[in-house]
Amino acid sequence: MSNNKTKKIIILGAGFSSLSAACYLKKQGFQVTVIEKNETVGGRARQLKKEGFTFDMGPTFYWMPDVFESFYQDFGAAVSHYYELEKLNPAYKVFFGKNNSISIADNLDQIVKTFESIELGSGKKLMNFIANAKENYELAIKDLVYQPGEKLSEIITLKTIKKLKLFTANIAQIAKTYFKDKRLQQIVTFPVLFLGAKPSKTPAFYNFMNYADFGLGTWHPKGGMYKVVLGIKKLAETLGVEFKTKETTVGLEVQNNYIYQVKTEQRFYYPDIVLSGADYAHTENLLPEAYRQYSEAYWKRKTFAPSALLFYVGFSQPLKNVNHHTLFFDTDFEKHAKTIYDTATWPETPLFYASFPSKTDPTVAPIKHEAGIFLIPIAPDLKDTETIKNKYFNILIQRLEALTNQKLKDKVLFHESYSVSNFKEDYNSYKGNAYGLANTLLQTHYLRPKLKSSKLKNLYFCGQLTVPGPGVPPSIISGKIVSDLIAKYHL
Repeated sequence: MSNNKTKKIIILGAGFSSLSAACYLKKQGFQVTVIEKNETVGGRARQLKKEGFTFDMGPTFYWMPDVFESFYQDFGAAVSHYYELEKLNPAYKVFFGKNNSISIADNLDQIVKTFESIELGSGKKLMNFIANAKENYELAIKDLVYQPGEKLSEIITLKTIKKLKLFTANIAQIAKTYFKDKRLQQIVTFPVLFLGAKPSKTPAFYNFMNYADFGLGTWHPKGGMYKVVLGIKKLAETLGVEFKTKETTVGLEVQNNYIYQVKTEQRFYYPDIVLSGADYAHTENLLPEAYRQYSEAYWKRKTFAPSALLFYVGFSQPLKNVNHHTLFFDTDFEKHAKTIYDTATWPETPLFYASFPSKTDPTVAPIKHEAGIFLIPIAPDLKDTETIKNKYFNILIQRLEALTNQKLKDKVLFHESYSVSNFKEDYNSYKGNAYGLANTLLQTHYLRPKLKSSKLKNLYFCGQLTVPGPGVPPSIISGKIVSDLIAKYHL
């Protein structure tokens, strides 16, 4: 342990939660060093560059812009100081079959008209649905998501007790009470997929994601989501945070219930406090067994958010009939969901998501070309051979051709894949999951893995396996929560 007045913090991993925590901790007066095993910071939000194309390898949706603004305001700055945002219109397009698609506009008035044109009376119902979602969003942001999850009483208030039925009902049930058309049901339940669980397993309270969608809109940072990573890194460096990349942590040495040494492949560190934004289970496996809070059996019992099969594709010409964000819900969602959460098998006819950022941003592809990012949600821990990945790439291209009425196979200049084995190798991700733990009722708030170790006095955690949960905005919030917790116990 250091005797210096300024306490030294080592942060493991450089994803969004670690970057956020690094900024807050430095502001609070700690000496902060971030250690990252990969060449660049950002965790899953890395970048692939090839033949003049630029792809976001991880997150592509920029939702909840207020969370990003709030983060920068805490440092007397603004988002606009670090990157340029554009609101997307349409926000996204959803295919339900050939000649059967719905586009979601960038404002609620137009979305209401779209719903009404599909199902008589649904426009007014949507207004009520979103009013409720907004109320839940404000409650979540103001009273719930910034809580550290140390005790259940943090979230049991008069306001939340009034919402109790929204925690016992699920989002799928609520959607059916508002809308009869299955397409509309799917549109209002799709945002909870960002929370990593089936709509039938996600508490109805999480319809606040619909306000994030329809109320706050979908945005694009010019240059891609990696610009957001670079923005936070720049702020951290301005504050005085030190980064060590291409440095793998291989051991955590314990003495008197403190981690006294962090061992990497290159050197030793002697911190006062250790914060891990890396995979929780992997971090604990770096400890002697007696100091691990959660066993392998514990992790096996948990419901993990999906993994993903991703493709990064360079097309030789612009694509027709697609938007920047395009969802393909032309197959049975329940069948696909069962392969993720029940049978842990490869889906026969997968739903998939595609991002074509070059529709909005000319900086990510050569002129008169198209950059495509494709994602199929899959069960964690699946075996992902090259044969399997090529099979699914062909399925995607064939479906894309049929649904958008264009020939594309000979327009593919190249494609790169990324899947379960890559998540394990690059991020030490448990079972190769892509999004952390699902936000089911029994994995919400107090029932998630703790930010503060119960066995070691100077070990903390942040990120998508802790509170508040999966996603970029929650990860940024997680960094703030854990920094306040560290300050509470160590300043």
